[in-house]
Amino acid sequence: MDKKSKIIIIVAVVALAVAVGAVFFLMEKLKQKDVEMEEMVEQMEYEKEELENEYADVAIEMEGISNRVTNDSLLNELNKQQLRVQSLLEELRTVKATNARRISELKKELATVRGVLQYYVAQVDSLQRVNGELVAENEALGQRYQEAAGNVVTLTEEKTALQEKVNIASQLEARNVVVEPQTKRGGKARYINKVSIIKVSYAIAKNNTAKAGNKVVYMRITAPDGSVLHKSGSDRFQFEDQQIYFSSRKNFEYAGQEMNDVIYYTVTETLTKGKYEIELFVDGHIIGGGAFELNK
Repeated sequence: MDKKSKIIIIVAVVALAVAVGAVFFLMEKLKQKDVEMEEMVEQMEYEKEELENEYADVAIEMEGISNRVTNDSLLNELNKQQLRVQSLLEELRTVKATNARRISELKKELATVRGVLQYYVAQVDSLQRVNGELVAENEALGQRYQEAAGNVVTLTEEKTALQEKVNIASQLEARNVVVEPQTKRGGKARYINKVSIIKVSYAIAKNNTAKAGNKVVYMRITAPDGSVLHKSGSDRFQFEDQQIYFSSRKNFEYAGQEMNDVIYYTVTETLTKGKYEIELFVDGHIIGGGAFELNK
């Protein structure tokens, strides 16, 4: 074997060793990533379990307080709070640990519940110390509590209504939706058997409150018989609490400004006469739609 051949073999061996080392390195990285993910999920499960224990402790404390209450009005309010705590605890037990948003909301709810619990503790202690001369005063305090609780409920309802308005305001809106059945060559299809493409053009309105970035628009075409035109059983997306079919989808970049766009559906089904409904969805909301009819 000459010197040149030896050099080639050495270079090949070194290259192979480097490649093998790179593969092992990537495999170790993937393993480490999996471990980190498992640890994260485990931590979330632990935090959820801890939160469940805290809710259970609060429920037990409320039960203990109710056994000490002799005031019917206060006992009635306490019973309502106990039902609320039990409802939140049952929801917590069923919610997934990975649902970080809802877990966070339930933590905030727990803080509110603890505040209410402290109030009841103070009220019970106060009621146990009072005598006949303080009954009228305690009734006045109870009335003020009812007013304060009503104000809290009112403020909560106003906050919820405001949040709903913000959510609605942040939803995108599709305007000037135009539906055009086309032939294979892109011309206007005048007969059912000539429709090969359904073209839908639209404008997404300017919205400064909407979150900018990469988004997906889903189009649903509903036939006269109520069925949705689609290619396969996997053509589904999440809408409210269920997975529904889509006919076509398209990624787009939204920057908060008005934009024009077009989405197409290639027809493979046998179309029938009647009215076809078009719906456009973005971020889990219907942003607009249209319709067209095929009569011949």
